[in-house]
Amino acid sequence: MAEPKHSDQEIHREEFVHLVDLSHERVLIAWGAFWFRRDVVDGRWNILDDSQLSEAVGRRTSIGQGAEPFGDAHVEVLGAGGDVIAEARTSEQSWVWVEGLEPDTAYRYRIRVDGREWASGQRWDWIPTATGGYDLGPGKSYDLQFRTFPDPDGETPAVRFVAMGDYGVGIKSDSESSRRQRRIADVLDELVRSHDIRFVVSLGDNIYQGEQGQVDDESGGEDDDWYSSFFQPYRYALARIPVFPAIGNHDTTDTEGSDDRAQMEDNFHVHERFRDNHDRASVGPGLFYRLDYGRDLELICIDTSQDSEDPEYHRFFQVPDHQQWLDDALAAGDPAWRIPFSHHPVFCAGPSHENDPEMLETLLPLFERAGVRLALAGHEHNFQVSEVDGRTFVVSGAAGKLREEIPEGFDDAHTIAWATQAHLLLVEIDGDEAQLTPVSGLLPDGSLHLMTALTKDNRVVRPPIVVGGRQG
Repeated sequence: MAEPKHSDQEIHREEFVHLVDLSHERVLIAWGAFWFRRDVVDGRWNILDDSQLSEAVGRRTSIGQGAEPFGDAHVEVLGAGGDVIAEARTSEQSWVWVEGLEPDTAYRYRIRVDGREWASGQRWDWIPTATGGYDLGPGKSYDLQFRTFPDPDGETPAVRFVAMGDYGVGIKSDSESSRRQRRIADVLDELVRSHDIRFVVSLGDNIYQGEQGQVDDESGGEDDDWYSSFFQPYRYALARIPVFPAIGNHDTTDTEGSDDRAQMEDNFHVHERFRDNHDRASVGPGLFYRLDYGRDLELICIDTSQDSEDPEYHRFFQVPDHQQWLDDALAAGDPAWRIPFSHHPVFCAGPSHENDPEMLETLLPLFERAGVRLALAGHEHNFQVSEVDGRTFVVSGAAGKLREEIPEGFDDAHTIAWATQAHLLLVEIDGDEAQLTPVSGLLPDGSLHLMTALTKDNRVVRPPIVVGGRQG
């Protein structure tokens, strides 16, 4: 891709690809773009705010379920020999479902808009400059491929996926929070490229209110905010594996004055993916859904944010309709692995948060009845592992944010391991055993830097942490 040429009011369009959702037989593929204007004084590029798009390029939005079309689009999914296996067309939106795929099969894909291949060649990314700070510069090229999930009625092969929470600090400026998010994003890229990661579960706080190095003061209510916190940091991973979101307190009005839930629902295509499948999801308001990977693995997203619309209930999981859905979901079938994931943790040693009494009262009995062996959460900006009655509860909330103070509630939280480093969590499930490996970065040779933890009496805990044995 040629470098954008200089002019006083030059605008550059940078095209993006987003593999939004995936199953054993179909894929949801989206595309979009962000626009930049070159500063006439220092020559650097600045992203256009959503409010500037109409005048500058005649659009309202950049990407997401509600984005206007970019033209007549044709998406083709290709088999191993390069032949077209399935295709879909649209001129009314900037995403399509492509159906008729085979389970557990590798495919490549391409997008053409008005006859031109979308986002082809070298892309331009937000990268450090030799003179300090960041600017658009030469990046990588997309590798547009994916592998479908296994047959839901068949034996589930070993699977690796990533869980990461509290990442949405943004990468706009040269701050430590930005550098942390970049380092963990590099880890995700490497895992997708060379470790057969099949999907990501977000543990919430996908975007934060503006601070130095974070998104702007609008907090996350516009597409240009999400460029910094989501689409650019995870750009190449997002074109190959889906992200399954959970809602965090910074994604709503729980902690901030701006409620970003609508924008989050748009960028994650929440309504298209979950709203109309009522036995698989309970959505709007609130976000609860089931994710199946083969016959033996089911993840259940639980919305632990506050319900600001109904004064009778404090949290969405306390609302009777959602509670009934959870009760039914956790009673349905008998997968070998049923893993709830949410933003807030049930058990937490601190330093800023404690065990959650409402979750202990409402959710823990459901987990016990359903034989849950592993639960994932974020919210506290560190790494913690608790073991309670043979069940493992993990806090992984430091993929961008980090809290370095030492927790004090180890005994109350039943903590067996903890650490204060930025990381994501690699989860590998093979038969009746799960291995949990926090990864904090890449070594100079590009290999993974695995993160050690400590017990409450400062003995070293080396990864992986193993979870095994069925409950109930």
